[in-house]
Amino acid sequence: QVQLVESGGGLVQAGGSLRLSCVVSASTFSINAMGWYRQAPGKQRELVAAIRSGGNTMYADPVKGRFTISRDNAKNTVYLIMSSLRREDTAVYYCNAVPLATLSWGQGTQVTVSS
Repeated sequence: QVQLVESGGGLVQAGGSLRLSCVVSASTFSINAMGWYRQAPGKQRELVAAIRSGGNTMYADPVKGRFTISRDNAKNTVYLIMSSLRREDTAVYYCNAVPLATLSWGQGTQVTVSS
């Protein structure tokens, strides 16, 4: 069973930056499109960024220009660099496959942005 382990979250002031990491325990990682999702309190989980194995990326409108997704296939790791953070970015962040989140969810990593 594929495991996803997210890390890198924390408490940051508005305007600050964080880098999230997601390690995927899958030998076929290099052929999968992966994404970062987030779930804020009382809200549904949403996809915020995705990256194909070839490197093409997509971003949800609320994070465009502020978040950058990347991947290191040799390390089976997906990254999310978040800058110019806002209070509304506060959420638990998860990684999973895209367009369908077919892998078992990891524990996520909490990002809290204070004003």
